[in-house]
Amino acid sequence: MDILIFQPSLGEALTLANYKAKFSALLWLEEIYEEMEIKELSMCGVTLEKNGNLLVLRVPGVAEGRPSLCIGDRIILKTQDYSEPIVHYIAFVTEIHDEEVTLKLNPEFEQAYNSEPMDVEFTVSRTTRRRCHFAVEQAIHLGQKVLFPYQVTVQSPQVVKQWRDSEWLSDAQNQNITEEDEDKRVQNGNERMMPKDEAAVISDVVTIATQTLNGTSVSSRRNCDFFNPMLNEHQKLAVKRILSGECRPTPYILFGPPGTGKTVTVIEAILQIHYTIPDSRILVCAPSNSASDLVCSRLHDSNLLKPGVMVRVNASSRNEETLSDVIKLYSKDGEDIWKASRFRIIIVTCSSAGMFYQIGIRLGHFTHAFLDEAGQASEPESLIPLGLISEVSGQIVLSGDPMQLGPVIKSRLASVYGLHISLLERLMSRPLYQRDEEAFGATESYNPLLITKLVKNYRSHAALLTLPSRLFYHKELEVCADPSVTNSLLGWNKLPRKGFPLVFHGMRGTETREGYNPSWFNPTEAVQVMFYCCLVAKSIYHTVSQKDIGVITPYQKQVEKIRILLRSVDLADIKVGSVEEFQGQEFLVIILSTVRSNETSFADEKQLLGFLTNSKRFNVAITRPKALLIIVGNPHVLVRDACFSALLEYSLTNGAYIGCDLPQELQNLNQVGRDPEDDLL
Repeated sequence: MDILIFQPSLGEALTLANYKAKFSALLWLEEIYEEMEIKELSMCGVTLEKNGNLLVLRVPGVAEGRPSLCIGDRIILKTQDYSEPIVHYIAFVTEIHDEEVTLKLNPEFEQAYNSEPMDVEFTVSRTTRRRCHFAVEQAIHLGQKVLFPYQVTVQSPQVVKQWRDSEWLSDAQNQNITEEDEDKRVQNGNERMMPKDEAAVISDVVTIATQTLNGTSVSSRRNCDFFNPMLNEHQKLAVKRILSGECRPTPYILFGPPGTGKTVTVIEAILQIHYTIPDSRILVCAPSNSASDLVCSRLHDSNLLKPGVMVRVNASSRNEETLSDVIKLYSKDGEDIWKASRFRIIIVTCSSAGMFYQIGIRLGHFTHAFLDEAGQASEPESLIPLGLISEVSGQIVLSGDPMQLGPVIKSRLASVYGLHISLLERLMSRPLYQRDEEAFGATESYNPLLITKLVKNYRSHAALLTLPSRLFYHKELEVCADPSVTNSLLGWNKLPRKGFPLVFHGMRGTETREGYNPSWFNPTEAVQVMFYCCLVAKSIYHTVSQKDIGVITPYQKQVEKIRILLRSVDLADIKVGSVEEFQGQEFLVIILSTVRSNETSFADEKQLLGFLTNSKRFNVAITRPKALLIIVGNPHVLVRDACFSALLEYSLTNGAYIGCDLPQELQNLNQVGRDPEDDLL
């Protein structure tokens, strides 16, 4: 509690008056913790290897982010000759390959170095933190309508147009398709509901609904007002509201639960703004490079943007070798930040948007800002791009899901006092954005001027969607996935109940640690996961590619053990990682190893279950699979968590549980007299 003596604002509710003070303190708390953490990873008496004129340092753990290093980061090398004054040498990271870090130092040192042992200290890069501090200082200019909206102030629409939503017949006529062929296509489309991934949606739809630009106007190229005529009614509503922008500058939220086509909707909205508002300047951001690259790739795939319209701005520390060919096409012009600032569509990470401040660009330069995966960015990080939007007429769109993982915050104190809450989640907790069935009806539930919730899920089998829909999304998610994909493993001979693609395998294993390593692992579960990977990947019934299988486990040591086992059976291409590494991804099959198995401890649930008590991690983990979910864990421990207890009950009720005996509170559960379909949407 001493922290409140020095920073009393931390104990206060967030307001416009204490906004700067509170977030500034939170950012310092996080940075202090990062510095303490990285100092614990210092290395003593290491020898560097020569690689031409450069020196290479071997850093075990860098691949897992311990320490987290990027190109351009500083590393301090210290001599070990204690008879002389200790000399500090500053090295800069130039390359990172697996566990080898290539360093650039003073040329004289590089030539004179002769394998002497050195002490190594890692440092925290302050670039993003500096930008966050600056953005917090500038945030006051955004004002109450953006940061603390309490009422809807409706402005004149940016665009007034009559929308034509359904144009299948017109498109057919344009392509000289007979009515009979068109009826067949509509029927097949209804059966498919939607292609199995969003990239297919964009490429297929553009082929159907548009022609090459060739200098013609959008309206003259086709009769459909949407570039993607396969958007569902909720996606279309979101695009219309974003284009209209009647509540600007109050942020518009696109609430996208797993697999509901959030990115498809964002792409359509960007294209609509670009073509309908000629003087628009659109800034598209996401917390990570992967999410930003995804938007760039999808816009490229649309074939609807002329050269010189879009640019991808990368941080100088980003390795060009990691860029795909598509991203490279748009990255060249992004190397000159002055030149990049003149493009109409600019794609960048939240942090790298801070580069525009360095060239004097300020509030009002951009007319529209899209923040994708907004739930994964801390609020100060979100403010970096939003500070470039007009506080009077700028249109802000936040897309994401507050029920999935939020920003990664390392400091416990910073989390306790609110840094773990994203701007998206904080706004959705305000009365203006909250669910209100009485005011807006049971079907929509939210003020359509400010928020649209997508509910049609194009990813998962109904049996896998039921529980997360019930626990997190008011039972509103609708099954719209391609049945040829979701039903592909219903005949697998290892299913406890045929036709029900869920396995909960109860195991009373042992959780353990190695030495002083804080990470847990469970050898029994690791071996069982390997067996399931073999059974799925080498099934006689259905051949599943290794790339279609994902293994999720909350502890890094368990990740390492499972990877070793999979390599031993030639299944090294199966992805194994933490929940954080799987957010935003989907796999045909997901296997979850929960690890924790201490039944005798009387500690509270948080200490006993660790990461497993996080409902957002649970939600992300069980919503990744399309066709099969396998959980391996100890029911006697997992029953203490509300989410896992619900999953256990759901598995038992539907005959999907196998393995060890059950805890007393679950033994009375049985499926006698119950129709399993009662638990399906």
